[in-house]
Amino acid sequence: MVYTALFSSDSIGGKDAMKKILSIIFLLLFILLTGCGSQKQEQKNIDKSSEKNVVVLAAYRHLAPGNKDGLYCSRVLGVWEPLITKDAYNRPAPCLAQSWEMRDGGKEWIFHLRRDVYFHNGTKFTADSVIANFDRMKKGYKRSSFYGLNMETYYPTLIKYEKIDDYTIRLLFKEANVNELYKMTDFGSPIYAPECFAEDGNFKSVAIGTGPYKITENALNKYVVLQRNENYWGEKGIIAKYVVRTIPNTDTRYAALKSEEIDGVIDINAIPPFLAEEIKKDPRFKIGTNKSTMIRYLGLNGTKFPFNDIRMRRAVSLAIDRKNLVHNMYLDYAVPTVNILNYTSPGYKVLPVIYDLQEAKRLAHEVLGDNRCEITYCINGSEPLQKGEAELIAYWLQEIGLDVKIKSIEYATLAKMLRKGDFNIVRTQRGLANGDPFSALYPFVMPDGALNVSNRFAYKNTEVITLMNNVKHIADEKERQRVFDRVQDIIGYEQPVIPLFNDMNIVAYNKRLKNYKPLIYGVDLSKVELMNEHE
Repeated sequence: MVYTALFSSDSIGGKDAMKKILSIIFLLLFILLTGCGSQKQEQKNIDKSSEKNVVVLAAYRHLAPGNKDGLYCSRVLGVWEPLITKDAYNRPAPCLAQSWEMRDGGKEWIFHLRRDVYFHNGTKFTADSVIANFDRMKKGYKRSSFYGLNMETYYPTLIKYEKIDDYTIRLLFKEANVNELYKMTDFGSPIYAPECFAEDGNFKSVAIGTGPYKITENALNKYVVLQRNENYWGEKGIIAKYVVRTIPNTDTRYAALKSEEIDGVIDINAIPPFLAEEIKKDPRFKIGTNKSTMIRYLGLNGTKFPFNDIRMRRAVSLAIDRKNLVHNMYLDYAVPTVNILNYTSPGYKVLPVIYDLQEAKRLAHEVLGDNRCEITYCINGSEPLQKGEAELIAYWLQEIGLDVKIKSIEYATLAKMLRKGDFNIVRTQRGLANGDPFSALYPFVMPDGALNVSNRFAYKNTEVITLMNNVKHIADEKERQRVFDRVQDIIGYEQPVIPLFNDMNIVAYNKRLKNYKPLIYGVDLSKVELMNEHE
């Protein structure tokens, strides 16, 4: 289905135009999310009166995609654990590896493993378990709904991994990897019981991890049941059992919360901002927020006119009033940015967010002259807020000579269009798999970067290439930060893509839950507890 911009400079203008646009957008959103006939969601009925220590949650996607997924399930579920995790500031922290040593400038890493840890099936976690997981990764890339498992991405130039003793392993690299800890956090070093794996490295059974919860039932695209791991090495979960339902439709998820069929929502896109504001009005519920690792941006096709010209990319960036967008469309449940690097990264630099329509018009005129240019703006049709957002951005872009045709497309089709380069602008997003600035920036800014290539950004800057190649070998943290600061300054000016805003992790939950606090990624389910009847 194709949408064209609803507004033109001939019909409306100025502040009155903006008010009219926003009022129509919110009317459309209200109809889309709360007025349409709600979908019936197949569900597993849970009798909370008979099982008092059970909590029912919901996510927009299935959080345990199963055997064909490289991770089997989301980290959020607390089923598997990594060697290295992240602290509250997104920096590397111990998990199954309790300490480590870097030697030879980062060419050698020694990891000392935690003792007295058992997998859910009762087998002991040792160095042999880690070696089996590395053997699995070595068999090739494993796709995932979350972050793909790829030896080359997380362990570049690794030439050897070996067991030193039952609780010590060594990694040897051809080149110095001074930021290897960042690469290994969470999705870079997941550990499963070797009994999980088939010969080809895929899962042959349910994921068996060491986490505070284990999967006891997994109905694909319906629900997953988690049971407390009574033999957990750390502090045991408080809730005995979780049922995490899959409810893709936003208004159905909202209705389930309001009717108390579920106790809370979890994962990215859990609840849109304006419904969060509605939930706040109900004394039975609470809203929690935190920073999120997700950044939303516009990808520009740099292989086609007019975005093969840096002046036009800068014009688009300057023409978008991000603060207005975030305030009116997302009710300030987001943070405007012009930086590709997510604000949860320890290497993040705050860049000024500038809206300058006159300068945008001047730059665009240098590229277009007195002509206007028709462009195709593709969005994911399954996300209602993207439609309203696109109409607003289209209104701003027509001021600089761009006539926008908005195409609302199903995600799989959208991915094919990106690969073919059959677009001018695409609205997309990127999560920060770890806090490492190098890993986050590389896909966007390097000539062989995965997103730069696959999404046709066609971005190339010789200074950025030199800086990124050099920083791999710099061990001093202050010097590394100076390099990353310079890279961020350059891309903040040249805008290889157009960052819009950093998300917030928003959760909504029934007040019968305590400690249901959003992290920068998900919620720590092991810390959640139920209010007693007298609280």
